Amino acid sequence: MSAMPPIIVRPGVTKRPGAFFRLLGACCDGIVGYVLRRAAMKSLSQLDDRALRDIGLVRSQVEAATHGFMTDPSRAGM
Repeated sequence: MSAMPPIIVRPGVTKRPGAFFRLLGACCDGIVGYVLRRAAMKSLSQLDDRALRDIGLVRSQVEAATHGFMTDPSRAGM
């Protein structure tokens, strides 16, 4: 048998400090998005039904609109 020198194997995935900051940034973006959506829901829920109808919403659509799940009816056929 031939003697083999010890082989140092580096892991395929190395932890870089940049990955931590990207994760931290993503968490901060999520928190800011949540706070902004809650503020938008509060503002829209304070409007009366007539004002909501003027902007094309009914009260049951306020939460969906703040999450971006509403589609523009004028663009539905495109």
